[in-house]
Amino acid sequence: MTKVIGVRFRTAGKIYYFDPLKYNIKKGDHVIVETARGMEFGTVVADPKEVEDDKVVQPLKPVLRVANERDIEQEKANKKKEKDAFQICLEKIKKHNLEMKLIDAEYTFDNNKVLFYFTADGRIDFRELVKDLASVFKTRIELRQIGVRDETKIIGGMGICGRTLCCHAHLSEFVPVSIKMAKEQNLSLNPTKISGVCGRLMCCLKHEQDTYEELNRRLPGVGDYVTTDDGLKGEVHSVNVLRQLVKVVVDVDDEKEIREYKVEQLRFKRRHGKKNNKQQNQKSNNDEESKELRELEKLEKQEGTSKLDDN
Repeated sequence: MTKVIGVRFRTAGKIYYFDPLKYNIKKGDHVIVETARGMEFGTVVADPKEVEDDKVVQPLKPVLRVANERDIEQEKANKKKEKDAFQICLEKIKKHNLEMKLIDAEYTFDNNKVLFYFTADGRIDFRELVKDLASVFKTRIELRQIGVRDETKIIGGMGICGRTLCCHAHLSEFVPVSIKMAKEQNLSLNPTKISGVCGRLMCCLKHEQDTYEELNRRLPGVGDYVTTDDGLKGEVHSVNVLRQLVKVVVDVDDEKEIREYKVEQLRFKRRHGKKNNKQQNQKSNNDEESKELRELEKLEKQEGTSKLDDN
């Protein structure tokens, strides 16, 4: 078993593990550690714990020290310098007439490097810009092109639910999201309603996906034929996934009625993975909407993994 602590370097950033050595470290403390980018100031987000040796990425780097007052003051000074660096970089981008949107500036703790995060529609030749910035800051310069998900994670904002965006509040890593999830949850397939602030599929589609998959397995599909516990046979009119209720069109005295049953009151043959054509056609009858959905899914695949964390 190996003793580790979890450390983050930015809000809702990826958690990295380090060896606490003999230091008395607890959740909420600040530590100085050695990373691929040099010395970094991080926040402990997971108390020391024992984990299996094969689950630790080797070599496990040790904590250099618990952050002291001087370290905390330097981190505050770095944050102030980052604001100044951001403004300078904006001016240089304008000077070089580059079509790029600057998102953030970041100093490493030891000031060994300044990173500038930006978005752009295509590849940008920023070699002259790097030279110009290096002459100003007298240190290593890195310009990193990120995607719109990373941009939203850095800037933050409010979702349509009225809460802080998941990616900015607690999601340390982006999870794959697909149109299939929206279909499974019986959501409107209008791209504007299932897209987040970033213009990609909402991350929260993944949150309840496992629950919906399990609940949907228990239900018949719309259009399926079922037998009720009171001996009637009929066609499924609609289903309420969360309440596990099914509305069935049944024949009663030569008249059709819609009655609601609990799923436990029905007998039917489940058709895993199949969707009723009538239901699908109703959702996909707008050609323009279908085109937008395909484009959205294409962008989703191109987005790739986060470019923010490289520690």
